[in-house]
Amino acid sequence: MPTARFGGRRTIVIDDAADARQAVAYLSKQTAIGFDTETRPSFRKGDTHKVALIQLSTEDECFLFRTCMMGFTEPLVRLMENPDVLKVGLSTKDDFHGLNQLSPCHPAGVVELQEYVRRYGIADMSLQKVYAIIFGEHISKGQRLTNWEAKELTPGQISYASLDAWACLIIYNHLRLGLFDPSKSPYKKESEE
Repeated sequence: MPTARFGGRRTIVIDDAADARQAVAYLSKQTAIGFDTETRPSFRKGDTHKVALIQLSTEDECFLFRTCMMGFTEPLVRLMENPDVLKVGLSTKDDFHGLNQLSPCHPAGVVELQEYVRRYGIADMSLQKVYAIIFGEHISKGQRLTNWEAKELTPGQISYASLDAWACLIIYNHLRLGLFDPSKSPYKKESEE
């Protein structure tokens, strides 16, 4: 299976509040955006970390907000609470639980892909499997357990983080527009169980 790649034009890494305000102003004009978060992994029992990165993507651009450096700013909180901008993600309950540890947030306009894909006969719940069923490409998770609080993100981390948020939006748009025919997918779907 071919490896999936971020299909937008560019990724913008944001680590200060002024740039975050500009990016949020742009994202607030969208009808739907892909959404994900990343947290530094813990390898010892009882050792936990806070959300280090929020990824928000249009079809063309992905914005990586480094909350580990600038915090969960008020404009970002307002965007998450804006019901007019759909935030499309997978396992969003976990993401918002983590964000609430940074600052109180009452998310609105959230599309949970794990629920949304069921109406298309897709029973798998991971982003990798859903993307493979729809597009026949593999999303690599090789960067998932890296240090998201590092001073600089590596090109691999940037690529991985961009793809995850972008893929959520692409899946949603593809399904919403009626471009997926479950009967033509060579991969496992609910109806085959």
